[in-house]
Amino acid sequence: MEGNNFLIEQNNVGIRIDKFLNEKIEDKSRSFIQGLIDDNQVLVNEKNVKSNYKLRLEDKVVVNIPEPKELWVEPEDIPLDILYEDSDVIVVNKPQGMVVHPAAGVYNGTLVNALLNHCKDLSGINGVIRPGIVHRIDKDTSGVLVIAKNDYAHNKLSEQFKAHSMKREYYALVEGIIKDEEGIIETNLGRHPTDRIKFAVVSNGKHAITHYKVIERFKTATLVKCNLETGRTHQIRIHMAYIGHPLIGDSVYGYKKQRFKATGQLLHAKVLGFIHPTKNEFIEFESPLPEYFQKVLTIFKNELK
Repeated sequence: MEGNNFLIEQNNVGIRIDKFLNEKIEDKSRSFIQGLIDDNQVLVNEKNVKSNYKLRLEDKVVVNIPEPKELWVEPEDIPLDILYEDSDVIVVNKPQGMVVHPAAGVYNGTLVNALLNHCKDLSGINGVIRPGIVHRIDKDTSGVLVIAKNDYAHNKLSEQFKAHSMKREYYALVEGIIKDEEGIIETNLGRHPTDRIKFAVVSNGKHAITHYKVIERFKTATLVKCNLETGRTHQIRIHMAYIGHPLIGDSVYGYKKQRFKATGQLLHAKVLGFIHPTKNEFIEFESPLPEYFQKVLTIFKNELK
């Protein structure tokens, strides 16, 4: 078990223990913390407490976080749209609605399940759950992904992601009319202060830069091309909402009530370019806008006629 010990000081007196631990323990949601408390994995002065317990001066808080259970991921015969493959990498076109790798509550039907059925030689750097996975896109975002087939390729690709040297171009359909032809959105992004499932623009977050350019304007929407200079979680979705133009279909950062029967945000990873890990040459892949995206575009184009 991973342990976390805290001695409560004056500035934390009166704060609920679940809120306190949510701020102190990184990458854990408030519901996860509350689950630990319910399972008696949190002790205050060697006694069990409830989530609404308010901290007192010099309380001794001990948190035990059980090690995550390693799961065995079963190969599944799921069709893959492979754009390129060699002994080092696989480049795939991920459909909307597919999760990249297994996680809590999602153990099958993922891209990893499909990859394990297609080939056995994936990099092991990210463990059993995420073999070969160098980067991710959201479940409801479609488009191009590169997967590493060995650890050398994985490290080389990861270096490019860390250096922000990969070419990543997305198409997004957003609410409203963007007046400027192009622009740069630069903020800090981190966990939402009250809704731990979401991310948001926060002062103490990670630096994030999105470049956007208008492709086409409609009566009540705009098609934009977004280039990522950084790759933060939900970056494009948050940034476009931040400037007042949330993605159509995005019920998390946009409108709760959507105009279309979209199953998720209209965001497509259209272009991915990188230096091949062993050939040392730049290669680039492009995925056409998928049917679900084209259908909504057609509705807007017909309104202009």
